[in-house]
Amino acid sequence: MDATVPITAALLTCPHCGMSHREIMPLNLCVTLFECRRCREYLAPRPGDGCVFDSFGSLPCPCVQLRRQRGG
Repeated sequence: MDATVPITAALLTCPHCGMSHREIMPLNLCVTLFECRRCREYLAPRPGDGCVFDSFGSLPCPCVQLRRQRGG
């Protein structure tokens, strides 16, 4: 696998009800609002995070993955 290709599938876990959703992360934008399918609460990034995947995902968003691979 090429180290410069980010992984785009991640589990997003709702902090309100604990439900995990398998989601595909977009490559070209940050997801700043996500509605839980179970409890209908909205997830927003924690302070300092740019994306809900950075805060509640099993993997950070693709742009963070690439930045880390480059040593940033």
